[in-house]
Formats: sequence, C-alpha cells, structure tokens
Amino acid sequence: MIDPAWKRDEIDSPCVRICVVHPGEGICVGCYRSPDEIARWSQMSDAERARIRAELPGRAPRLMRRRGGRAARLGE
Repeated sequence: MIDPAWKRDEIDSPCVRICVVHPGEGICVGCYRSPDEIARWSQMSDAERARIRAELPGRAPRLMRRRGGRAARLGE
C-alpha cells in the first residue's frame, strides 16, 4: 500500500529504477535524464518537469548503440 503522502498532484518522475549514468553521454541509461536533472527533480516546477519529460524520447537514440542495458532490462 502506498502512503498517501507520496500521492501528490505533480508530474511523475520518469525513473525506471535503472540508475546508471552512461560515461560517454552523461545521461541515465534508464530515464535519459542528466545527473543534474535527477538531483533537481523534486524542486522543479511542473512546467520544467513537463519540458524535460518531452525531451526524453529524443535522447534515447544517444544510447541505442549499446547491447542490453535499458531495453533488455525492460523487455523493449
């Protein structure tokens, strides 16, 4: 059961619990956010979170050369 304190009206984190920052690209292989975006997520406005969420799919191709990784773990 989820504690009601954690159910808030805000944009959800894109975290998929694969928290590894790619050394060459500088983004998380799970959610495609930068370390700075991950660290600041809880302090960001909804507008800033929405902007970042919209950018994330465009970052995915930067990591497509890897075998395994996010796609293998999530069954994509």
